[in-house]
Amino acid sequence: MIETLSEHGAEIDSLVAASSSDERVWVRVTDATSEELDRVAEAFGIHPLAVEDLSEVARTKTEEYPDYTFVLLKIVELAPGETSFGEELLTEPLGICIGDDWLVTFSHTRTDACDRAWRAVEREGTLLSRGPDFVASRIVDGVTDEYLATLDALEARIEAVEDLVMVSTEIGTLERLNSLRRELLGFRKLAWPTREAVGALARGDPDHVRPETEKYFRDIYDRLVHLVELTETYRDLVGGARDIYLNTLSQSTNEVMKRLTVVATIVLPLTFVAGVYGMNFESMPELEWAGGYPAVMLGMAGITLVLVVYFRRQEYL
Repeated sequence: MIETLSEHGAEIDSLVAASSSDERVWVRVTDATSEELDRVAEAFGIHPLAVEDLSEVARTKTEEYPDYTFVLLKIVELAPGETSFGEELLTEPLGICIGDDWLVTFSHTRTDACDRAWRAVEREGTLLSRGPDFVASRIVDGVTDEYLATLDALEARIEAVEDLVMVSTEIGTLERLNSLRRELLGFRKLAWPTREAVGALARGDPDHVRPETEKYFRDIYDRLVHLVELTETYRDLVGGARDIYLNTLSQSTNEVMKRLTVVATIVLPLTFVAGVYGMNFESMPELEWAGGYPAVMLGMAGITLVLVVYFRRQEYL
């Protein structure tokens, strides 16, 4: 689907009219076919490599072309995964082409960041007149907001699992910790190149970002720096929670082994006594003694009592 909008909030009927318009325009391409992508690329002179980056697994980046600047970002969300019952980190490419008087965005589905900016342009007739680079900053700011919301959701899960590792040694706890580690690693792989891509815009490296717009990208860059730092902190927290879980599990295993050792130590002398008097030798005087059986039972009970008292004093029981 192709939508066009002029700087006064009016829709434009065709791509030809949009590309030749004297006004600043925004062309929004959503879930487009290959033919629609080719039409948009031809109308605005967008390089085929930029279009290919939208369909391939490309890294977040900022590239400057003679007539426009291409910014590739990744939309991120936590959604139920296909291979697990929990939530997984899902991404989707968002391409932004910033020209002198036009803006073209590409996405596979409708994104909240573009929706909010689109409604703002429709509501505020002069927003696009401040330049395509300014509207692009609004879109990138919306993507950064989604990053922070996703990180907040991960933070809530981290806090929950931190409380759980102190009281539970179930294998499901370890699975949740490993899932969080994978998601934070994936999130870091998104946030780090996004910071670098926005950093190029904040420095004003591309000619299509005007000096008066750089401050907006600098503000976004500062937020992304903070976001990357938070991601590293959360990774350390999850690593620490995993270490606590493994230590708790090891301590629990040691307690079980200690109790089994105590039981084996108590049973060993009793087994020895029972084995001695269980031998079928004829010349064993104790077997003919009337008090032999009570004496053996009392002796075994005494041995057990002494060992139990000893182990309790040693705090093994």
